[in-house]
Amino acid sequence: MKAEIYETSVWLAETKPDVLKQKINQVLNHIGFRCLNFVEEYFEPQGYTAIWLLAESHLALHSFPEENRTYLQLSCCNQEKYHLFEQIIVGYF
Repeated sequence: MKAEIYETSVWLAETKPDVLKQKINQVLNHIGFRCLNFVEEYFEPQGYTAIWLLAESHLALHSFPEENRTYLQLSCCNQEKYHLFEQIIVGYF
């Protein structure tokens, strides 16, 4: 395997943690990413951060409810899965 990392980041209009978690899990499963671990943190009075440790690298998101948006970043070493993610994610939210 060649040492290459494909990265993308996008702002999403969704900020509800349960919705974000469910939709991200659906997209990752649909594409065939393998999740090794998942960590999340809820902040007071608002905000949410989650990280999916993937066999193919990682995905992180950080919500900013006061601005009605969430920042999502994917780093991936599998070009095919990366391109599928890019095609699906924006339209999914």
